[in-house]
Amino acid sequence: MAARKIELPTTEDVIRSLHIGDEVRLYGTVVTARDVAHKFMVEKRPDFLRPLLKGSVIYHCGPIVRKDGDEWKVVAAGPTTSSREEPYQADVIETYGVAGIIGKAGMGEKTSAGLKKSGAVYFHAVGGAGALLAKCVKKVKDVLMLDEFGSPEAFWVLDVEDFPTIVTMDSHGDSLHRKVLQESEANLRAML
Repeated sequence: MAARKIELPTTEDVIRSLHIGDEVRLYGTVVTARDVAHKFMVEKRPDFLRPLLKGSVIYHCGPIVRKDGDEWKVVAAGPTTSSREEPYQADVIETYGVAGIIGKAGMGEKTSAGLKKSGAVYFHAVGGAGALLAKCVKKVKDVLMLDEFGSPEAFWVLDVEDFPTIVTMDSHGDSLHRKVLQESEANLRAML
């Protein structure tokens, strides 16, 4: 099956049509956010992020960037481990109308419930491919909270094209991460 192309921002109907295992290529605006950014979104609930995140995607990423004249260029943009955002993610998704999360290694049951409730998905991106994924970043549209948070923790607003992902947690409560864990545990029990 060919990968689906999704333009961001998108609608809840589009996101709810996705299922675990679907290959998706993302086009449009994604916003990076890591630990400090998620804590800030939950505690301060800043309005300036609402139009950026509504129907769009948060990328768990601290990109490596360089200044080229007046513009930022992304050198590497690999996903970071998402589980650190588990305490915040469901609340952030609901508060800001986020359509999806990009990261690696999946998330827990609280986030899974939040995805189902709000109509969002978790997109898995390949770890260790930061330089390759950076080629999908066509432009740094903005950077927010750079002085306050520092480069890896700032909100980088990126225009992406043909960004490769796989849906590993969907809005129907299914999680590929959970299924793999359950199958692995069952295989281990069978071997012992």
